[in-house]
Amino acid sequence: MKININEYPVPDLSSGPYGITSCADGHIWFTEQKGNRIGRITASGDITEYNVPTANAGVSIITPGINGNLWFTEYKAGKIGAITAEGAITEYPLPSGAAPFGITKGSDGAMWYTDMAGHSIGRMTSSGKLTEYELPSPGSFPSFIAEGSDGALWFTQNQSNSIGRITVNGEISEYPIPTPQSGPVGIASGPDGALWFTEINGNQIGRITVSGTISQFQIPSEHARPHAIAAGGDGALWFTEWGTGQIGRITIDGKITEYPIPTKQSEPHGIAAGPDKSIWFAEECGKIGRITI
Repeated sequence: MKININEYPVPDLSSGPYGITSCADGHIWFTEQKGNRIGRITASGDITEYNVPTANAGVSIITPGINGNLWFTEYKAGKIGAITAEGAITEYPLPSGAAPFGITKGSDGAMWYTDMAGHSIGRMTSSGKLTEYELPSPGSFPSFIAEGSDGALWFTQNQSNSIGRITVNGEISEYPIPTPQSGPVGIASGPDGALWFTEINGNQIGRITVSGTISQFQIPSEHARPHAIAAGGDGALWFTEWGTGQIGRITIDGKITEYPIPTKQSEPHGIAAGPDKSIWFAEECGKIGRITI
């Protein structure tokens, strides 16, 4: 498949773009982990930035959510943030010691997030009301979270080497990954109804059905360190290779293709499908990348 990759530098190259998502407003939104800002980029590459009120918040994952806002995690500040299309930010403090990372909207209309330090899954309503669910495995380090085709929330447990599932009623199940110490990180719902995840240490892409059956696919490049993954508009899934500076594409039958990012040592992290079926990704080097097919 022939693709084109364009890169758009953010105003502050040291800002560390990290999480990224598309929004109903037609724009792409991203977090600047080191710059402590939320950014928005148009299809033509115009960037607007909004400062996060809490200093050194550790802004990480961002996603569309309730009330038409974008919701994001602040793992250093222990807060959940929400930003309107106009850039107004509201922050919701979590219990002391929390370190939220992954976040997604659930089928129940609430926001669900992972708490890496608290080893729990949290649920937040539009008014900021919290419910927390402790995970069975201590020190599991829950990371990304995504809604599955079954209406449950699925998440990676980086340190306990498993995939977790929680229903909107709080019932939790865990599924061990066959490869030891695989280090699962990103997870996304695929076009085939399964959940797809990255293994940053195992150098593989994993697939788990909603009944818990796991398949794994080896990445051609060694030390790729796959990080985030997202379903594209082309019926495949796309993922970032933090270690090799590439973007990977995997079909639902497991065929993997890799594409080098023009900037060397770009360190890509978040990835998302745009409204025009292009693929957008955040680069630690201070750029936002875009793939067009």
